Amino acid sequence: QVQLVESGGGLVQAGGSLRLSCAFSGRTFSNYRMGWFRQAPGKERGFVSTISWSGRTYYADSVKGRFTISRDNAKNMVYLQMNSLKPEDTAVYYCAADQSFSDSDDGTQYAYWGQGTQVTVSS
Repeated sequence: QVQLVESGGGLVQAGGSLRLSCAFSGRTFSNYRMGWFRQAPGKERGFVSTISWSGRTYYADSVKGRFTISRDNAKNMVYLQMNSLKPEDTAVYYCAADQSFSDSDDGTQYAYWGQGTQVTVSS
């Protein structure tokens, strides 16, 4: 069974940076695409970024140029570097995984989810 554990959330001022981490365990990490999603209060969970097993990346338009997703297949880790944070980035951020070699920004295409980590950006 795949387990995902996020860390790195917190409170930061607008314009600041945070780095989220997600630890993967239970299966062969390199066989899984990984994604980051977020859910703000009163809103549906939405796509942030995804990275394939080979390192191919995609981003939501709202974070393109500010966020960078990466993975370390040797450490079974995926990261989300978030720069130039805005108050509208405030949300619970979730790490997700699915055993697929294709790309997807659809949360229903991810079978495994972490518990989430809170990111709060103050103005």
